[in-house]
Amino acid sequence: MAITYMTQEGYKKKMEEIAYLESVKRPEISRAIAEARDKGDLSENAEYDAAKEAQGMLEMKIAQLKDLVANARILDESKLNCEEVQILNRVKMKNVANGAEMEYTIVADSEANLREKKIASSTPIAQGLLGHKIGDVVEIRVPSGLMKFEIIEISF
Repeated sequence: MAITYMTQEGYKKKMEEIAYLESVKRPEISRAIAEARDKGDLSENAEYDAAKEAQGMLEMKIAQLKDLVANARILDESKLNCEEVQILNRVKMKNVANGAEMEYTIVADSEANLREKKIASSTPIAQGLLGHKIGDVVEIRVPSGLMKFEIIEISF
C-alpha cells in the first residue's frame, strides 16, 4: 500500500471512523445476523444473506481504513511556508483566459472534498501548482484542454 500524507486532524478523523465502525456498526450487524438466524431456515433467508453481505462490506471497509492509517505520514504543519505552493497551502489563482478567480487548499488524497474546496495533491490542478510561486503562470492540462492560471496568493 502506498504512503498517504495526512494532517493530524485527518488522521484523527480516520481513527474515529474506525472506532465507530468497530464499536457501533459491527455489533449492529452481529445482532442483525443473530436475529435472522433465529428465524429458522438459512437457505431461503434473505435477511440473513443481506446481513452477512453487510458484514463482509463492513469488515472490508475497516481493513481498508486500518491499512490507510497504518501507512499514513502525518504532515508537520509547523514546517510549512508560503514561499511556493506545497501540500496544505491554500492557493488563490486566476484563470488567464477569462479572469475567473478560484481558491483551493491542496490536501492529501484521503482528505479531498470539493465542497470544502480541498483538492487532492494527485489531481492535475494540484500537480500543476505544486512548487510554483506567487506571480507564476502555470499551464495545466484539464479534461477540456490546456488552461493557464496565474498564482495570486499562497496561504494556510
